[in-house]
Amino acid sequence: MTKLFSDLGLSSTLINTLEGLGITEPTEIQIQSIPVILNQKDDFVGLANTGTGKTAAFGLPLLQMVDVSIESIQVVILAPTRELGKQIHNNLTDFGADISGLFIAEVCGGTSVKPQIEILQQTTHVVVATPGRLIDLIQRGKIDLKQVKYFVLDEADEMVLSLKEGLDKIVEVMPKQKRTFLFSATLPGSVKQLVQNYLSKHVTQVGAETNYTAHKDVAHHYVVVEPIEKLNVLLHFLSSKEGEQGIIFCKTKAAVNKLAKNLAINKISSGAIHGSLTQGIRDRIMEQFREGYINTLVATDVAARGIDIKNVSYVVHYHLPDAMETYIHRSGRTARAGAKGMSLAVLQADEVEKMKFLGEEYEIDLHTYTKPNAVSIEENNTILWAKKIFKTKPNRAVSEEVKAAVKNVFHHLTKEELVDKILANYLLENKTADLLATDKPIKKKKKK
Repeated sequence: MTKLFSDLGLSSTLINTLEGLGITEPTEIQIQSIPVILNQKDDFVGLANTGTGKTAAFGLPLLQMVDVSIESIQVVILAPTRELGKQIHNNLTDFGADISGLFIAEVCGGTSVKPQIEILQQTTHVVVATPGRLIDLIQRGKIDLKQVKYFVLDEADEMVLSLKEGLDKIVEVMPKQKRTFLFSATLPGSVKQLVQNYLSKHVTQVGAETNYTAHKDVAHHYVVVEPIEKLNVLLHFLSSKEGEQGIIFCKTKAAVNKLAKNLAINKISSGAIHGSLTQGIRDRIMEQFREGYINTLVATDVAARGIDIKNVSYVVHYHLPDAMETYIHRSGRTARAGAKGMSLAVLQADEVEKMKFLGEEYEIDLHTYTKPNAVSIEENNTILWAKKIFKTKPNRAVSEEVKAAVKNVFHHLTKEELVDKILANYLLENKTADLLATDKPIKKKKKK
């Protein structure tokens, strides 16, 4: 029998707000978490994949338990990246829109700290933060966490490195008598150590360790290429996905910049995000992607944390990640909200065994993606060249005399003749005419 939010103990205010947002049925992790958080006093561990509704699983009961009459910070939520922190803040703001007097602050890195300090001077009940920025505010003496009742570590398995040295600094300024909630997709040794060190002996655990199980609605493909073929194969794939939205993952910021530049040269509708860009630029690019003004996002793994966009139909692993869990997380950016998705890994020959191991380890049904042949790639590059010409803006600095002279050269040609000549010139310059020729020259037999 399908459960409703009203069965979980949520207030009518929150339920009405959720209905207004079009959210009517709880997910499995929400069904398991919300009643426990509301009704028990223990610390809590929730295990579930990204994209299964974890923010609402802890956010809804916490919003209900906040006492807005108390003018102090009662909830602190730590997120691994500013993107995820921003998403959590936006979700909680939506969920708590009808709770009178409630104020939720976002204090994440990547933006100026001064406006955040000013925000914290007003009554604040919930703080969403990244570890580095929260420690900075603590050291500056600009945030008071002495009345915190609930402390949340979200995506703990992705936050271990950033918490390694800083969590003690955060915990020591909070009351000992508080409830700590940890959410994660897996429980590797480092996260188990967090549980032992920072949660009480009385811990309620719900959900199951996912081991990053691959999303069943994602079709996994890989193609093996030579390094020199990589970009052309990608361009060919993107042409087959024209009009659809996708994310291309690279290992480094430099690789993101280089690939984004190549896509721009080929007039591919794209944007790039990585950690060295300002938050304003990243927010603008994400908004353009979210609204459909650009179709392709080139990103590093860290910068892509928190991306939750329903219309992403494919993911490309332009570089295979070092951690196989990262591959699963990347692939989970597609096939959201019940849709189907595709994951394509562009591999070199020495990475095939690693890919096959991934398939066996996580029970992924891998498919080989047929690499386009030389003729198909050149045909695609020729079409991309034509699109570049079409999208090129006229140079207004060219004098009317020169334009008139050029027009005079071509004035007697028909449109078809002009296209033929321009195309022939392109093929000649790129030495690809023979590849695209439909009529191959017939070799004459030598006379005996």
